[in-house]
Amino acid sequence: MTDKIRPVPEALPDAPAVPVKRSRRSGGGLTLRDVAKLANVAPITASRALNTPDAVSPAILQRVRDAVERTGYVPNMLAGGLASKKSRLVAAVVPTITGSVFLEMVQSLTESLAASGYQLMLGQSGYQNSREDALLEAIIGRRPDGVVLTGIMRSAQGRRRLLASGIPVVETWDLTPTPIDMLVGFSHEKIGIAVADFLHQRGRRCVATLSANDERAVRRNKAFADRARELGMMAAGADEMSSCIVPAPTTLGSGRSGLRELLARNPRIDALFCSSDMMAIGVIMEAQAQGIAVPDQLAVVGMGDLSFSRDVNPALTSVRIDGTVIGNTAARYIIARSDGKLVSEPVCDIGFTIMEREST
Repeated sequence: MTDKIRPVPEALPDAPAVPVKRSRRSGGGLTLRDVAKLANVAPITASRALNTPDAVSPAILQRVRDAVERTGYVPNMLAGGLASKKSRLVAAVVPTITGSVFLEMVQSLTESLAASGYQLMLGQSGYQNSREDALLEAIIGRRPDGVVLTGIMRSAQGRRRLLASGIPVVETWDLTPTPIDMLVGFSHEKIGIAVADFLHQRGRRCVATLSANDERAVRRNKAFADRARELGMMAAGADEMSSCIVPAPTTLGSGRSGLRELLARNPRIDALFCSSDMMAIGVIMEAQAQGIAVPDQLAVVGMGDLSFSRDVNPALTSVRIDGTVIGNTAARYIIARSDGKLVSEPVCDIGFTIMEREST
């Protein structure tokens, strides 16, 4: 007697749906076989319905989708990614999610990636580098299709791991002649020089800085101080420019307390460059509380041009960084590299704009 091989039918004969029993060995998680059983189709048909829906009839597709909806089943994207060598995930690392300065970039990155079928995974590294290497190790282990970093990777160990992984990397919010892979950013040193020139042109001659202690802000402040010294904007007889350094991320409170500290050292300060809009708004609040007129007695410049900075009174002058362009460009670079395409200009300097308003 010869055995006959019968094809697996697209749909099993109609039968009353039975409750899905989960195997103890599966750890309680639903499987594709459970979905197929509830939809009354073969497991291979359920797989086709989820991965290549055009390959099954509309009726079968609806039955499988109904079963997924009823069970809450989530397909194992890792298994599919192993076959296609794509995870459809991109990881972004930001210093903090409590501040607003990076939100425009994250929103743009999310939308640009989603339009091409990718999802964004967000990690928070903090402003100190202690968590960055551990976070990167966890990200690389999940093999995303790309990694977007806020700032330049300073850790030698982190650079080695990213280079060895072969994952496309875009560094953002800074410039360097030696990026890991691709870069979308701007020069913090040029910002410091430009703000000093801006205040000098408006007649300010005794300037100070109020800054967070992160590395990018420190470089920006040094460039500002060096240019201010060249232009003769230091207090008479002073060897160093007045500066107050506070922990990152900055707050309204650190702006208020920072201004008090600076004025206690030198009450003749007539202009203040802050490393964030949040802190600059705190400075304006404290100045108003002390009866100091902004900008007549004290000009204030922020950094980041947050959406509400133009709505405070007086409206805040701030350095505008186009986070939308950063996010869109980083997403375009990652998608191109993921598709095996060459990025012709892997380093993009988007520049910056000083948005002049009433506070100066």
